[in-house]
Amino acid sequence: MNPISPRALLVRGMLAGLLAGAAAFLVAYLIGESRVDAAIALEEAAAGGHDHAEEAPVSRALQATAGLGTGTLLYGVALGGIAALVFCYALGRIGRFGPKATAALVAGGLFVTVVLVPFLKYPSNPPAVGDPDTATRRTVLFLLMIALSMLLGAGALILGRRLAPGLGNWNASVVASLAFVAAVAVSYAFLPAVDEVPADFPGTLLWQFRLATLAIQAAMWTTFGLAFGFLAERALVPAAAPKEAVAPVS
Repeated sequence: MNPISPRALLVRGMLAGLLAGAAAFLVAYLIGESRVDAAIALEEAAAGGHDHAEEAPVSRALQATAGLGTGTLLYGVALGGIAALVFCYALGRIGRFGPKATAALVAGGLFVTVVLVPFLKYPSNPPAVGDPDTATRRTVLFLLMIALSMLLGAGALILGRRLAPGLGNWNASVVASLAFVAAVAVSYAFLPAVDEVPADFPGTLLWQFRLATLAIQAAMWTTFGLAFGFLAERALVPAAAPKEAVAPVS
């Protein structure tokens, strides 16, 4: 492979993260904002029809466009930079994979540990769901689940590498994956549950909102994996030397 500094990969990761943030914004705007509006309408109806939009310093229309776009783009750039650093460590250490495959594995692994595992234990809630008095507790539990999931994922990766010489790569990967699932299940059992959904809140809207948030994250990490894999491949893999023209034989 071509020699390249981690800084160059970091820049490419942030660029790929910018593209991923744009993809997340499109998905959020198309399928997420309508669910947020519906939940806000329910919240205002429960408050006696009081219009909260008049009191908000930023209009709802601006929140759903420029605010949402700015947030997702910055979020994508930050995660892209972090994922690029993880890629620098993982390349050549998790198997004989090229840059594209390693980028896909890193994106998939981060999606599982940072997004999917915490989501299954503490799924996101729309407006009008959740007690404001327990917001700090819920935030701490969610961050704890993310940290625990990442530690368990790192442990599973180390376990797989140590088992690979004796079991082979495939069998070691299966054992490490099963160990990760078992450890996550134990964590789910010991961490407290949070259920603050009002009895009269529409179940369909709740799950549509939650699935939309998961789709946003899936779009972000998929786009990042594809974009960063392409950029890293171009930077790391030497270009094929052009074939020399063969003179015709007279």
